[in-house]
Amino acid sequence: MIKNIIFDYGDIFINLDKPATARELHKLGIDDFTPEMVAKNQAYEKGLISTESFVDFYHQEFPNTTKKALIDAWNAILLDCPKHRLDFIKQLAKDKKYRLFLLSNTNDLHISWIQKDWGMELYDDFKVNFEQFYLSHEIHMRKPDTNIYEFVLQENNLKAAETLFIDDTAENTDAAKTLGIHVWNLMPGKEDVVDLFTHKKELF
Repeated sequence: MIKNIIFDYGDIFINLDKPATARELHKLGIDDFTPEMVAKNQAYEKGLISTESFVDFYHQEFPNTTKKALIDAWNAILLDCPKHRLDFIKQLAKDKKYRLFLLSNTNDLHISWIQKDWGMELYDDFKVNFEQFYLSHEIHMRKPDTNIYEFVLQENNLKAAETLFIDDTAENTDAAKTLGIHVWNLMPGKEDVVDLFTHKKELF
């Protein structure tokens, strides 16, 4: 029986336009990520380098761009958080049947954009529903590395067999599954987290 639910953030609660950043970077003349860029992106997502250093790196690589254009392109992926999903998680927290956690690969630029776009009142209204709110740049780990799931389990004394992890990226759910965690690889546009208890009724 499931006692704990770990949710991803993007395309689980907040809608994403995943091709948008590549589309906007293309306009700036950036079409492919070199191995150095990929390493820099992952380091930034783990909070191992500052936002200033991250933006400076790209600005130095592509001096014809502006820092604002780079930041706007990076944040283009982020859209809205539908009210019905906020209502869902608030009701789930109110019911107190499950321990609720958020685990997201989120960098400082993205979370700052969300806080500004939503406003801190709405952001806090969402965040308060979770026992722990784990963002990769704050805990210096990222999915799909298994150490991030082990950390969440150990930190909160959770049993994998009693835990469900919901994420829209198969690579992430596959990694969690290797530890014995139940998973739902949610398909954005075809499935919605609010249908959890219908879609995964065999677990509850």
